[in-house]
Amino acid sequence: MPETRSWQVKVGGWGRSAARAVAGAGKGTAEFVADEWFFARQWWRKMPRERKRTWQLAAGSAVSGLAVAAGAIAVSGPWDAGQRTAERTLAAAADNSNGGHHDAEGRAVPHAPPVLAALGSPVSGRGAAPVPTAAGLADALAPLLKAPELGPLRSASVVDVATGREVFGVKQGTPATPASTVKLATAVAALSLLGPDHRIDTTVVAAGAKRIVLVGGGDPTLTARPVRTGFGDQPASLRTLADDTARALKRRKTTTIALGYDTSAYTGPALHPIGRNENLAPVTALMADEGRLDRSDHGTAPRAGDPAAAAARTFAGLLHQRGITVSGAPKSARAPKNADRLAVARSLPLGALVERMLTNSDNDIAEALARQTALAAGRPVSFAGGGDAVRAALAARHLPLAGTAFKDGSGLNRDDKVSAGLLSHLLLDASSPANPTLRPVVTGLPVAAFTGTLSGRYAHTAGAGAVRAKTGTLTGVNTLAGTVVDADGRLLVFAFMTSGTTDPAGAQKALDSLATSVANCGCR
Repeated sequence: MPETRSWQVKVGGWGRSAARAVAGAGKGTAEFVADEWFFARQWWRKMPRERKRTWQLAAGSAVSGLAVAAGAIAVSGPWDAGQRTAERTLAAAADNSNGGHHDAEGRAVPHAPPVLAALGSPVSGRGAAPVPTAAGLADALAPLLKAPELGPLRSASVVDVATGREVFGVKQGTPATPASTVKLATAVAALSLLGPDHRIDTTVVAAGAKRIVLVGGGDPTLTARPVRTGFGDQPASLRTLADDTARALKRRKTTTIALGYDTSAYTGPALHPIGRNENLAPVTALMADEGRLDRSDHGTAPRAGDPAAAAARTFAGLLHQRGITVSGAPKSARAPKNADRLAVARSLPLGALVERMLTNSDNDIAEALARQTALAAGRPVSFAGGGDAVRAALAARHLPLAGTAFKDGSGLNRDDKVSAGLLSHLLLDASSPANPTLRPVVTGLPVAAFTGTLSGRYAHTAGAGAVRAKTGTLTGVNTLAGTVVDADGRLLVFAFMTSGTTDPAGAQKALDSLATSVANCGCR
């Protein structure tokens, strides 16, 4: 035990030193972290295998600190004291949320630094982690795939990021219902076509001397609530849009107007095939706070039957507070072509929307991003058009699409079909240093035992902090896909899928055990 304590202190020192180096962001930071990480890996590699499981828990937080340092260097801005601001905000503010049938209980998130595995680890040379073998991973994972809690269909794919080689697979090409893990496909498609800096505009235009039109562009995060201070970048504000509109009208000597609202950016039915559901508002180009009728900002909630009309009524009230009289009730309208723009509210960058979608499994953002992808691809801006656009964008990346079907962007539709191999290769693309535009897919993944839909899972396991993964849950369907650093420091991506389950909690634990086993494995 004295030896145990001394090594805890030493490894903890490595983690703290690396974290301080990144926080300082001074000259030589990357070299310093690489050296510290090298010595930590060397010590870990020399440890007898039977002791690794014990040490995984004892030194987990320290090694996670090193992963934060190395990962932060790899991740592109924006920066704040050496940490990506979106990642910091999500770790500090996000809590458990739901997509499909996720647990909707609100849980406080520990005040701890985010965990970000180092991406693009070297294949050879000093500090290179050994590659796990197919036989080693099969020894660790095959017995767990036989867990009785899993359904009749059980598929898996584990890929080594540095080489791009699949090191473990079981029915990895078999299409299955992905539930919310289909959001990984939505995210990669949207980022591929639009880029992480794209923003969605909500505008107000003049439609004559005494009439204006509120034009929705499809930003589901537009908010009518007061701006919260101290929470990093804020979503587009309907209040700020009302401020700017009122000023523009008063400059024109206009204080009484009629208000229309335009949702023509989207086509097709607004209601998801599952019908009215607290997981998702009717999908429309104009909404405020995702059409929520309570004060929640994620998870299930009662929703407005017509989010666009509700947002327009709220906007009319905000104009009234600013000295502009709105005559009559707001009405659905089409904005004139080439109309004068009076004001605009721009969404957060697409990269931030992707992060929020994945961390909180936000169905409203997912459906909006599928439609933004359709807009960019020149396809019908509907459920069907969004699915076609997502598939085409992934085909352009030469991803394995045999048997796939994209019927929505969120995964609430059981007719969605993807394979474990596709999910793992989506994550492989996003983890590659050659694809910086896809980086929000990785930074948005929930961190085991810390953030989002994984905040209540993996406590006191080797997976805590080491696993980052997107969850997927529908009745009889459980999926998990993400990234993990194994016991030797090798970065892997994985996807585990099962269908036909009858014990949701048991199936979830079985999938978590698979990911934890990879984290605890030096499988060689």
